[in-house]
Amino acid sequence: MDPQGGPYLNKRALCSPLGAARLCQLAMGCAVIAMVTHSAGYSGSHGVFCMATWCFCFAMSVVVFFLDATRLYSCLPVSWDNFTVTCAAFATLLYVTASVVYPLFFVRSECPYAGCHVRDFRIAVTVCSILGSVAYGAEVALCRARPGQTVVGYMATISGLLKVVQGFVACIIFGALANGSEYSRYGATIYCVAVYAFCFALTAVVVIMTVCGKTKGMRCMPFERFVVVCTLLEVLLYLSASVVWPVFCFDTKYGSPWRPSSCPRGKCPWDSKVVVAVFSFINFSLYMVDLIYSQRIRFVPSRLSTNSRV
Repeated sequence: MDPQGGPYLNKRALCSPLGAARLCQLAMGCAVIAMVTHSAGYSGSHGVFCMATWCFCFAMSVVVFFLDATRLYSCLPVSWDNFTVTCAAFATLLYVTASVVYPLFFVRSECPYAGCHVRDFRIAVTVCSILGSVAYGAEVALCRARPGQTVVGYMATISGLLKVVQGFVACIIFGALANGSEYSRYGATIYCVAVYAFCFALTAVVVIMTVCGKTKGMRCMPFERFVVVCTLLEVLLYLSASVVWPVFCFDTKYGSPWRPSSCPRGKCPWDSKVVVAVFSFINFSLYMVDLIYSQRIRFVPSRLSTNSRV
């Protein structure tokens, strides 16, 4: 028992829907890692990405579950509610990506040279990864702010969750840019890269400020207004990049509107340019939705050492 007469452990970390979701995350993560290392296997950059995703999310879930069960989160200089929902949203996106990438590159209808048991293990890995995605998504759904409720953490709102998705999409754009996109050929495409980097940094600042509980520290304007100003600026910048990038990559004067026949698959600059263009439009749409929702946010910033689920 603690000095206030309560139990040392937080029973709601186990005996609650949120606790059940986190236990499912741990079980699926452990099963996936065990099967991949035992027989399923992985290779190449895609396999390393999937394995790194599962290991990172599993380690993060262990830390979150342990801190929540022992109430040691109160010793951390973070807003626990914002931190946990941010981790869950990010892990959901990572797990969904791994659940698509792994079967795409490693699961075949015919048996591989190592035997049918390897294929069966890879199918089982895919199923457990999908279940893990559902478990992380369930945590996000359980923590998400509902209409009519008092919003304690910004990251629990639709706008806050969109910030995580925007950052994840930006990472995909950066990956495509690094994969031989030839963005340095023109000043206009360099401008687009600067836009992507600036918007990503601005989004990261908002998330970090929220997770660290620094939303009260702004003197010039309320945090809600700061979020709206940042989002409007990001919408305008992404709008310009979404127009400029396709023009300087696919117009016949600067590039090619069709994929060159001699371009190797997997290392084709044209493919990378298409990925950047598509995800630029996706992120522009996300910022637009974010701007609409951010007009309606009214929340009460939480203190660093409190948790509404204690």
